[in-house]
Amino acid sequence: MLGLPVGLIALVIVTILILSGIAQRVLDRMKMNDRTALILVLGMLVGGLLPDLPMTRSLAINVGGGLIPIGISIYLLLSAGTSKERWRTLFATVITTGVVYFVAAYLPTEPENMALDPVYTFALIAGITAYLFGRSRRGSFIAGVLGVVFNDLIYGIQLLRAGFEGQTTIGGAGIFDTVVLAGLIAVLLAELVGETREKLQGGPAKITKDRPQELKPPERNEEDEK
Repeated sequence: MLGLPVGLIALVIVTILILSGIAQRVLDRMKMNDRTALILVLGMLVGGLLPDLPMTRSLAINVGGGLIPIGISIYLLLSAGTSKERWRTLFATVITTGVVYFVAAYLPTEPENMALDPVYTFALIAGITAYLFGRSRRGSFIAGVLGVVFNDLIYGIQLLRAGFEGQTTIGGAGIFDTVVLAGLIAVLLAELVGETREKLQGGPAKITKDRPQELKPPERNEEDEK
């Protein structure tokens, strides 16, 4: 897989984790079965290689890096267990978008002047911020993904207003990689922190009524239970 974009490599790894069943617990918490997850991941893989879809004469959107991630985020938001989680997710998305935008405004514009590749820099910033404010796996994923996509959209609009005559693509090129990594980092943080919290407190903090205790997978975040 050498030479492939890091986003595609990450999606291949996710596919393997889903097929092997390792990702099942995380998918359960995100209210998504393995078949749906595979379809969406494969859709992003293939969509990232498809021609961009024109939105206007100067603005287009990448299927794998823009359209499908937005669709996944909307689905997860609608499947959130409580209105509290939905509002918190929307708040986390706004905060993540703002943090990424603020940092981008003060970082060097040339990648070679940055200590870390922009793909990883903004993926880490978005992923960490999304987890801190989103908390649940769903909320963290949504905020991380949309925080990057919305910034790309803002950047595209700024170029259009500045009179840029070329075509700007939402979710294309390196942004595809950043979107994928930001979502994965946010979910991974939610899982790792939850796992650590469970070990420290000696077991799950809450057992829901709809699943027997002996079948309850270890969980740490109450919002993921709903």
